[in-house]
Amino acid sequence: MRARAVRVAAVGASATLVLSACGSTNDTAGSGGGGGGEGKVGVILPLLTSPFWQSYNDYVPKMAKSEDVDALKTVNSNSDPAKQITDINSQLDQGVKGLIVAPIDSAAISAGLDQAERKGVPVVAVDVAPEKGKVAMVVRANNRAYGQKACDYLGDEIKSGKVVQIMGDLASVNGRDRSKAFRQCMKDKYPKVKVLEIPAKWESDAAASKLDTLLNSNPDIKGIYMQAGGVYLAPTLQTLKKKGMLKKAGTKGHITIVSNDGIPQEFEAISKGEIDATVSQPADAYAKYGMFYIKAAMNGEKFKPGPTDHGSTIVRLPNGMLEDQLSAPLVTKENVGLFHEGADQ
Repeated sequence: MRARAVRVAAVGASATLVLSACGSTNDTAGSGGGGGGEGKVGVILPLLTSPFWQSYNDYVPKMAKSEDVDALKTVNSNSDPAKQITDINSQLDQGVKGLIVAPIDSAAISAGLDQAERKGVPVVAVDVAPEKGKVAMVVRANNRAYGQKACDYLGDEIKSGKVVQIMGDLASVNGRDRSKAFRQCMKDKYPKVKVLEIPAKWESDAAASKLDTLLNSNPDIKGIYMQAGGVYLAPTLQTLKKKGMLKKAGTKGHITIVSNDGIPQEFEAISKGEIDATVSQPADAYAKYGMFYIKAAMNGEKFKPGPTDHGSTIVRLPNGMLEDQLSAPLVTKENVGLFHEGADQ
């Protein structure tokens, strides 16, 4: 997804963002640009064991520089909600004037948001919408659309039979949204498809062991929906291969697989025929608009619901927060070459 000049509708003002335009295992990314006079910005990651978050981490300093945001080195909360609150407090103690946070737990993050509000520091949430607290904007793709798109692809392909939904953490709004949307879509549109579910909490080991057990009693599985390719792709393919069930797309016995994330490993797997599709999360856009909205918030700008001119829509969530719902395209063998340079075309 190439960056371009964009504008987002704001109350009383129109702000223009001009931008130029993935895995690292380090806990931090380099500092961004010299800053536009608003002060330093802290960027807190949920984890760095996923290729998706590694990709986002790599984009952060690039987007900070292009937007002239003085971003500190990223902080990795390492999948620990309590540590994430400590990380927020540490950044506030360093005197940051803005925070970009990807919450690990949508409920627990409220303690950190309250601390930031008390100090008058605006926060932009990325990827996960907090359940309560104050944020200037949530930058997030429509996670219900993830589940819907995966359901439609699998339902149209297999028509009837059993599919497995490897779910994320149901303590996360993302896991809940994807799970509910997939489940409801199958019930409403594909009643001949039976959905079996694996709660894996974004953990690769849990996904592998539970899938192995499920396949022992359900060897007739026709489809799999993985809610996070970054953590579920490798263990799922390894489990299928171990059982002799990893068949190339188009061949007899192939299990149709749809993923979420849009990482290079998924694109390669689509090209090889190991999986069929992924709903691509825009890691670059998460970093891009995280920087845009925090800079706007630090300048006192306010936003309102409605369409943006970068193809998304700002909506008001039930808890009153605003969320810029970025688009997330479905990538298949027909269009994977647009996303992955090494894809067969």
